[in-house]
Amino acid sequence: MHPASHHPFSGASRLSSCLRLIGAAFYMLFSTTVMAQSAIPAAVQVVINGHRLPASSYTLYVKEVGASMPLLAVNETLPLNPASTIKTLTTLAGLERLGPTYRWTTEVYALGEINEGTLHGDLLIRGGGDPFLVEEHFRSLLKTLQRRGINKITGDLIIDDSLFHPSVSQEPLIDNDSRRAYNVLPHALMVNFQTVNFYFYPHDNGRDVIVKADPALPNLAINNQLSQRDAPCSGFQRGITFNVDSAGNTVTFSGRFPSRCDEYVLTRSVLDAPAYAYGLFMQLWQELGGAFSGSLREQRLPSDPLLTPVVRHESPPLADIIKSINKFSNNMMTRHLLLTLGLSQSGAPATVENGIIAVRDYLDTLGIDHSDMVMVNGSGLSRDVRLTSSLLGAALERGYQIPVMPEYLASMPLAGLDGTMRTRLAHQGPAGSMHVKTGSLDNVAGIAGYVHARSGKHYVVIAILNHTSADAGPGQELGDALLNWAWTQ
Repeated sequence: MHPASHHPFSGASRLSSCLRLIGAAFYMLFSTTVMAQSAIPAAVQVVINGHRLPASSYTLYVKEVGASMPLLAVNETLPLNPASTIKTLTTLAGLERLGPTYRWTTEVYALGEINEGTLHGDLLIRGGGDPFLVEEHFRSLLKTLQRRGINKITGDLIIDDSLFHPSVSQEPLIDNDSRRAYNVLPHALMVNFQTVNFYFYPHDNGRDVIVKADPALPNLAINNQLSQRDAPCSGFQRGITFNVDSAGNTVTFSGRFPSRCDEYVLTRSVLDAPAYAYGLFMQLWQELGGAFSGSLREQRLPSDPLLTPVVRHESPPLADIIKSINKFSNNMMTRHLLLTLGLSQSGAPATVENGIIAVRDYLDTLGIDHSDMVMVNGSGLSRDVRLTSSLLGAALERGYQIPVMPEYLASMPLAGLDGTMRTRLAHQGPAGSMHVKTGSLDNVAGIAGYVHARSGKHYVVIAILNHTSADAGPGQELGDALLNWAWTQ
């Protein structure tokens, strides 16, 4: 045995050795923490320092697809508001659970006899939750109805919206502006996003302002109180004030419109969903040469096993629908998709709660921890939604490895080319090399998607910032800096 083992201070020596080992462990832990912080790319750190962003206000995540560990992970377990980047999760769950060829169906029933082109009774439209029943598709539905032998309707138009629970159309708004297109709430028969484009032109007389509505709904009145002012075409809403009366069927425009505006357009949500569908039905039916003078009613389809639809109109496939959702960040369409996920799993009527359960169940099947996730409506249009970049990163990596990966990637904006990324990173190299979903709310900004680096590697990239004025510049700077860095790897 070594003589040192008999030294009178051998016990103290062992204690000293232990203390040195513990100290070394603490040093390594401290060093690792410092290294993790210093590992933030220099260009990204410049943005953080320049805007004095608190360390707890952002998360950064970069991981090569298929790699065992992230290349960069900062605050990856910190739940933050992801804004619209959460749409990447909702659409991924939709693709995997419903399939890329899933279609929504709107059914039309004739409640009466059809004789020599006349329906002697009511026409019922049963909403199927189609998120993309735009004017041209609604027109196609009505043209098909006329080809099936109906040109005159003696009764009323009945809308059956029972597929969705009434609560989905009564959710609180993120702000008090219910007429903004982004605030349109779901409805089983949502036509044309429930919006009207109002066009404004200065009259040649130098005093008046011409207002045109598209579509020109016959049940919507326009009260034009606008006048001209000699000024360039600038200013918030070009000086136009928009108001809707208590009944919801008359819009009033007031204010002074710049005389040097060739054309200005204002898109607003008007009427409620059934009234909008009724108004567009009357307009299009008349344009197509049909006859109808009935009223609007809302009720369920009668329980008659002999009743079959005269027309079954199908939406575009889900693989096409998610392009509108992700490229242009359409909130209403995303909410319909979440409700449909709930329908597919729990049945009618659709509720937001069942949709969220369906997404959580989907994450469970993938083994992705969602304990810190707060999902409100699937679109990210909420102050309460929370998500970690670790969760979102795992979901995005899954999206790159599924058989329908091309459809999923194609739904996201291409940097410098289209969608909400059209004007970002448009310089040679990064442009067209990134499929990235953006997100923005007051004091929230983020990006989430894929970078196809110049090295040929493929990275999942996420940057989310929750901080004062994040949406006014710092968030975009942070995201662009991280995307640029990932592209160089």
